Amino acid sequence: MRTKWASVLRRVTEFHDVRHTPTRGMEGGVCAFELTHPSPITLEATSGRSMVVVPGDVFLGTPGFRDSTRWLVGGPPDGGLLPTGTYWVLTDSGIVGDLTGSSTLEKPYLGQVKYLGSVVDRDGHIVNIKQFAIRPKMSEDSGAPLYIIVGTSAEVGKTTTAISLIRTLRDRGHSTVIALKATGVASVRELAIYHDFGARHAYDFVDFGLPSTCPADRLDVQPIFENMLDTCLSMHSDAVVVECGSDMLGANVPVALRCILRRRSAAKIILAAGDPLAALGGKQALQEMGVSVNVITGPCAETPTALERTRTLCSVPVIARSGSLRALF
Repeated sequence: MRTKWASVLRRVTEFHDVRHTPTRGMEGGVCAFELTHPSPITLEATSGRSMVVVPGDVFLGTPGFRDSTRWLVGGPPDGGLLPTGTYWVLTDSGIVGDLTGSSTLEKPYLGQVKYLGSVVDRDGHIVNIKQFAIRPKMSEDSGAPLYIIVGTSAEVGKTTTAISLIRTLRDRGHSTVIALKATGVASVRELAIYHDFGARHAYDFVDFGLPSTCPADRLDVQPIFENMLDTCLSMHSDAVVVECGSDMLGANVPVALRCILRRRSAAKIILAAGDPLAALGGKQALQEMGVSVNVITGPCAETPTALERTRTLCSVPVIARSGSLRALF
C-alpha cells in the first residue's frame, strides 16, 4: 500500500522508496507513523483533499506544536519522539506530539499513532521540511500597501475577512495580491481559498520551514518571520494581505506584528472579534503592544445590536462580515 503524506509535507519531494530509521523524531523532520487508534481519522493530504487514514495505515507527518485556546494543546517532548512511542495527531495537516489538553469540540484528525522513525534520503541523511524552505533573496521592499488581520480567538472570521479584503482589492483594480498566513497551523485548503478569491500568490510558514509557529515565545521564530517579509514585501504586487492565525496573544503573533510594523508602521490593522467585549479587549491589548486598530469585524458585528455595541465600546469603524472593507481605503 502506498504511504500516505500529510499536507504539512507539501513542499517535500516525494520519495519512490520511503526509508526510515529508528531515531528520535524532531520538529520538522519527515517521520513515519502507524495509526494505532481503533477508528479511522481524517487528515489533509498534500493536494488539500481530505484523506482517510485507517487503523494500521502508515503515513508521513512531522513532530510539531499546537497551542490553541479553542482546540487542543500539545507538542513533542524534550528530546523528540522516541521510536515505537505512542503519540497523538494534533492537526489535520499531520503534526504529531504528546497531547497536553483538548476541548470537547469534534476533531476528526485526533488519534493515537506509533512513531516508526525518521525518513532518510539516499545518502542516509534525515529529511526535514527546512531543506525545502523558500530562500529569500535580499531585495528592496516594493512598497505595496500592507493589510494585517488579527483575531481575538480561533474561528472568529480571520480567513473570511482575508477573503473579503482580497475581493475588495481585486474590485478596486489590484490585479496582483499576495496573501500570507503568517502564524498558527497550516492548511493547504486555506491557501487554495486565497487563490480562488483572487490572490496571485499565497504562502504560509511551512513555505519557510516551520510546521507551525507554536508555541508562544519560541526563540527561533523571528528569523522565519523576517524571511517571510523579505519574500512577500519584495515581490512586485499591488497589495499584501497578512492573516495572523490563532489568537493575537498566541502562536507568536506579537513577534510577527513587531517584525511587520518595524518595517511598515503604516500598515492597516483589521481586528476580527467574537463579540463586543472581545473587540474591546482586543483593541486594548493591541494598544498595549503599540498597535492601532483601523477596522473591527467578525461575529462582534453579526447583528445590528452587536455592531452598534462594538462601535460604541471601541470608537473605530466596525463592519459586518457581509459588508465591504472599503473603509480601509
